Amino acid sequence: MNIKTEITKIHYNKNAKGVLVQLLDLASIFYGIGSRLKNQLYDKNILKPKKVNAFVISVGNLTTGGVGKTPVVSEIAKYYISKNERTAIISRGYGGKLSNKNINVISDGQKIYYNAKLSGDEPFWLAQNTKGAIVITSKNRYNAAKYAIEKFGVTKIVLDDGFQHRKLYRDVDLVLMDSEKGFGNEKLLPAGPLREGTESFKRIDRLVIVSKNTDHTKAEKLSRIMSKKMHLQTQVCYTEPACIYNIKTGEHLPLGAEITAICAIGQPEQFFKFLKDYKIKKTITFDDHHLYKEEELPQGIIITTEKDAVKMKDFNRSDIYALKLKTTLDIQDIINNFLPKDT
Repeated sequence: MNIKTEITKIHYNKNAKGVLVQLLDLASIFYGIGSRLKNQLYDKNILKPKKVNAFVISVGNLTTGGVGKTPVVSEIAKYYISKNERTAIISRGYGGKLSNKNINVISDGQKIYYNAKLSGDEPFWLAQNTKGAIVITSKNRYNAAKYAIEKFGVTKIVLDDGFQHRKLYRDVDLVLMDSEKGFGNEKLLPAGPLREGTESFKRIDRLVIVSKNTDHTKAEKLSRIMSKKMHLQTQVCYTEPACIYNIKTGEHLPLGAEITAICAIGQPEQFFKFLKDYKIKKTITFDDHHLYKEEELPQGIIITTEKDAVKMKDFNRSDIYALKLKTTLDIQDIINNFLPKDT
C-alpha cells in the first residue's frame, strides 16, 4: 500500500472512515492552528509582506497539486510579453535537484540553462513554452523578484503557486479551483486537500474555475455558484486536448492506437479521460514530480503529460508521445478588472 496514494483517496472521499482518517483529523487540528496563526499575523500587519518595484500577480490555489496552475502561469506571462513587458516567472522549483536556497535562473528568456531534472519539471516546461519569459526558481521569492528586477529590468512578475507565500506583496491574487475535484472533503491538510481554511477567501481577487472536462457546463455552473456564495469575481479557464505528438519527431498519433498512459501529476484521472479516443491497455501513475528512469517504462506506445515528457526527452526511445492541452483564459478581463489591495 502506498500511503500517499491512500491519503489522496481520503482527501476526495467525504465518507472515508477508519483509524488513518482519525489520525489525519487529529493532525489537521495542529496544522490549522499554525496556518491560522500565520495568516492572522499578516492580516493584523504584525508581519508585513515585502514590496518590489514591479507589478506582481500570484497564481495559486487552496488545495494540494493538480489544479492546473502551470499553463495558466504561462498564458499570463505570454500576455504581458505580447504587450512588450519584461516578464519573469518565479517558482519555488519543487522537485528539481538545484538547491532552491539559491536564486536559479532557469531561463533568461532566450536560453534555457538547466534540464528538467535540475530545474524541476514545471519550471522547465514554463521555460520551454513561454518564449521571452525569464524563469527563476528560489525558496525566497522576494529575493528572486528583486534579482529579476535588478538583473533583467523586469516590470511584471508572475508568481507560480504563490497564494500561501505571503512574504512577497502581490497586486493581484488569482486562485484556481478544480471543476471536478472542488475542495475534496473540505478538510485541512493532512486530513484533506485544503492548504488553508475558507476564511482565506477574503484575500482572493479572482477565482478561476479550471474546467477539467470537454463539456464545460459543470465548470460554468460552479463559477456562477461560487460567485454568489463567496461574493467573488469568478471566471472559467477552459482546458481541452489539442493534440498528441511524438516528443522526438513531433508526429501526431493516429486515433485508436493501443497505448499505455503514464503520468506523475497531482490528479491523474482527468489526464486518462482525455485519452478516451485511444485503446488504453494500462494506466500507470507515479507520485507527483517523479524522476523517471528509462527502465521503468513498459514496451509499446506511451502517452504522458507534457510535464512528464520533459523528463523523458533524453530516453533512447521513439515511441513516447505527449498530450498537448489548449488553455483558454480571458486574461484581459483579469488585468483590467482586478481589485487593488489596500496599501
